[in-house]
Amino acid sequence: MIRVNLLLLLVLVGCALGLITSQHRARQLFVQLEKEREIAKQIDVEWGQLQLEQRTWATHARIERIAAGALQMRVLPADRVRTVQWPEGVKR
Repeated sequence: MIRVNLLLLLVLVGCALGLITSQHRARQLFVQLEKEREIAKQIDVEWGQLQLEQRTWATHARIERIAAGALQMRVLPADRVRTVQWPEGVKR
């Protein structure tokens, strides 16, 4: 009877240690998950800022200003512009 009680006690202690270990690991993983979520939020904010910056750099007025200033380009008068039509049956 004492052997059975000792065996059950050892099993109980083993189960308790296993439970404590698994709970500790779960808490560690949760903390890591929260850190990764925070990093993901920061990356999303940075992505939004980069998209805004890209739109700012690519505005039509800015492109025209650079083309006129740095490259000495100008807009052609309407009478110098020609439109080319696609021939029938040609894929675009």
